[in-house]
Amino acid sequence: MDFGRSTIQSATRDESDESKSQMRILKLTDSVADRFLARRSSHDAAAERTAARIVADVRKHGDAALFRWALRLDALKLTRRTLWISRTEIRAAKSNIPRDLLRAIEHAARNIRRVAEEQRPRSWTVTVEPGVRVGQRVTPLGTIGCYIPGGRFSLFSTLLMTAIPAQVAGVKRIVVACPKPSAALFAAAGILGVTEIARMGGAQAIGAFAYGTASIPRVDKICGPGNRYVTAAKRIVSNDCAIDMPAGPTEVLILATGGEARYIAADILAQAEHDPDAIALLVTPSAKLAAAVSAEVESQLRRLPESNPAWKSLQRASAILVAPSLDEAIRFANRVAPEHLSIPQASKTLIEKLSESGSVFLGPWSAQPIGDYASGTNHVLPTSGWARARGGLSVADFVKCCSTQEISPAGLKRLAPVVAAMARAEGLEAHARAVEVRK
Repeated sequence: MDFGRSTIQSATRDESDESKSQMRILKLTDSVADRFLARRSSHDAAAERTAARIVADVRKHGDAALFRWALRLDALKLTRRTLWISRTEIRAAKSNIPRDLLRAIEHAARNIRRVAEEQRPRSWTVTVEPGVRVGQRVTPLGTIGCYIPGGRFSLFSTLLMTAIPAQVAGVKRIVVACPKPSAALFAAAGILGVTEIARMGGAQAIGAFAYGTASIPRVDKICGPGNRYVTAAKRIVSNDCAIDMPAGPTEVLILATGGEARYIAADILAQAEHDPDAIALLVTPSAKLAAAVSAEVESQLRRLPESNPAWKSLQRASAILVAPSLDEAIRFANRVAPEHLSIPQASKTLIEKLSESGSVFLGPWSAQPIGDYASGTNHVLPTSGWARARGGLSVADFVKCCSTQEISPAGLKRLAPVVAAMARAEGLEAHARAVEVRK
């Protein structure tokens, strides 16, 4: 993110070296904050144009377009027979991955399921007044599509995060899309009992889920994170198919007044390596901490291969912001409403002031990758400020809460005058008569 170059630290390093590896330290001013928020919320017109073209092609031409885009974008030569992973391959995967990884997947799955069980919405009924009984009926969605990112690696953990809440909700059919699924993903699918996995990705997979093809079923809802093109495609199809949320390139905001610089730097790099467009921010009133974290980031970054996306995302979209006060740092954090919010030195007072985030990590030991994998909370989280309106993926995303009402003759007698008066005041005579005819 181009905040500008007015750093508070001395520019004694070679400029080319700084742009390559050093994390920028900037004063948090209103103009810096406004530039960041404007850039992040700007409409990604290029991604939407590309995604719209792909989605329209898949909608019109079905499998032929899906296979054509898979070859062009992912170098996948697909046919209707090779599109789907065989159940034999899924079953065999358990024996093809290390035992410690298998146990890790099982452990994470248990925690995710336990949290999901706590999230389950319930059916209920209540008598609001004599003769008027109102309720909520909770039913699962029929078919969902889980999108699993598959760029450098297939993120098999996302299968756990999307499929387990759906299973707890009672969804009967779970269809998975991943352009380059790994043995670990197959093993996770085997553990969960998920059997429908298609080798497809990108905006073309979103289009196939939304509109269906001869090979891919049309789903009721699409869930899962993705790159800017996947996120754009989800927005495009949302008029015709439900989606969970915009869950684009990851973002983290760490708000710290002190703490262990190497821990903070490690968390910055952990999120920065997701995607070249990832956003990683440290906001602090301490210039001393800012300098220490900057040095740690540079040191730790140099231990990562130059192919790691963190090298690019730290240049493009990341910075250390030195706020004039803790209150200003808090105000900025709430304006950003980040996907991940880390508070290494958490206090009850501070936590109560931070109201806008997708997932919160409290204390120095709460490393963000623990939430990404194994604490049980969901890593499919709102980005681009959507945390102001909702939290992460949960069981509630996979059910419908339908209201019910049952009115007795006594209830009708009590409510008919109320309804008739209100309906006539709104000019809806037939509404009033529909009640009065039952007297």
